[in-house]
Amino acid sequence: MRSDHRRNLLAAALVGVLALFGAVVPSLAADKPNIVFIVADDLAWKDVGFHGSDIKTPNIDQLAAGGAKLEQYYAQPMCTPTRAALMTGRYPLRYGLQTAVILSAHTYGLPTDEWLLPQALKDAGYETAIVGKWHLGHADQKYWPRQRGFDYQYGPLIGEIDYFTHKQHGVTDWYRNNKVVNEKGYSTTLLGNDAVKLIDAHNPATPLYLYLAFNAPHTPYQAPPEYLDQYKHISDPNRRAYAASITAMDEQIGRVVAALTKKGMRDNTLIVFQSDNGGTFNPMFAGEGDMSKSKIPCDNGPYRDGKASLYEGGTRVVALANWPGHIKPGTTVDEMVHAVDWYPTLVGLAGGQTTKAKPLDGLNVWPTISEGQASPRTEVIYNVEPFRAAIRQGEWKLIWKTLLPQSVELFNIAQDPSEKDNVAEQHPEIVATLRKRANELAAAMAKPLTMQAEMHATMQRLKLPPALPAESDSFSDEP
Repeated sequence: MRSDHRRNLLAAALVGVLALFGAVVPSLAADKPNIVFIVADDLAWKDVGFHGSDIKTPNIDQLAAGGAKLEQYYAQPMCTPTRAALMTGRYPLRYGLQTAVILSAHTYGLPTDEWLLPQALKDAGYETAIVGKWHLGHADQKYWPRQRGFDYQYGPLIGEIDYFTHKQHGVTDWYRNNKVVNEKGYSTTLLGNDAVKLIDAHNPATPLYLYLAFNAPHTPYQAPPEYLDQYKHISDPNRRAYAASITAMDEQIGRVVAALTKKGMRDNTLIVFQSDNGGTFNPMFAGEGDMSKSKIPCDNGPYRDGKASLYEGGTRVVALANWPGHIKPGTTVDEMVHAVDWYPTLVGLAGGQTTKAKPLDGLNVWPTISEGQASPRTEVIYNVEPFRAAIRQGEWKLIWKTLLPQSVELFNIAQDPSEKDNVAEQHPEIVATLRKRANELAAAMAKPLTMQAEMHATMQRLKLPPALPAESDSFSDEP
């Protein structure tokens, strides 16, 4: 008995000494999972191998096969709102980011009174890093990632860049830790390189949260020759470049997984992959460049419409989760999950607290993903704006466009996921219930910041001189 007690005391003392001198104590480090959260930009639902595409995505497919495919996973209809939902665990209607995106010339950002996911994970002892696109405010440094909980930042701040020059409208948008970086290279490869370098240098004794946000395959559709050459059989140049950029992104994801394995971190790392919204369908929403005369290459499979719309094609997105030993390989989660759910789910896995955050819309869906339990989510708020709303409760989905002439559509998503059969007239009581819910949310929502910005710009134009012809212009006296 005494010898056992003595051995226990010696073991405890040894652990204390090792910790004092900075040695890794694996049992302590393994309490919290590393989190690698990967976001693709405007990736269409069908444009991955595991959804039947001819686009090559072997690394993404392997993660899906070895983990859980999330087949009723919802994001917001556009980029900025989804990224805000991920960072806050709250619907963007709560803080004014529900409408459109933050354009290059806009000066607003995600309000600074929101307590973000990286801040909550830092409090839980994590090293936090963003490698890739931010798009939650760029005109004032108070909105930048380093000011919002990230220890390290690399990549673009705004929504769209040239993949090779890293510029938008002639201005370089490529930063590392708040400083402009001028460097050559294809953005997808550079982001992959930086993520691998970060993992290689990481001390596994500290849990890592890496937010890896590619700008691929967003417009402009661009890829290096070695990837374009893999799709010579595709005649349409936009589809060829779009496919090539997806394969390039997939290759970098494979490199990140390999780096985790090499570092001995893979078995204790949860990897999440998703698109920020559905693939583009309407050229109006392809980006800041003019795509009106171009063929849009995205394929959302059976789902209607695409990016910016409230139909499933704009909001039901590619998503998966993979964590060896914690998520059973070959799992398909056919339950409602929304982007806001990751905030409480990840903070819960990290052993952290959400008390500093405002009231969350997100729910902890870890038992749904890891154990096959029913989702705690019975409602999805696709969006609520002054001119439209979409809400799903159970199998019923309402899309209400309030601008005149207004329209009301009701779909049974379980029976009609392609939203072909509007049954609003057959179920007026369900329509009334969902419209009431939409009105309640609208009454409490924040005013859209983009509409405020555009109204301010309109008011500024009132101060401009009249737009009359110049005196030098020649006119005919004829009417």
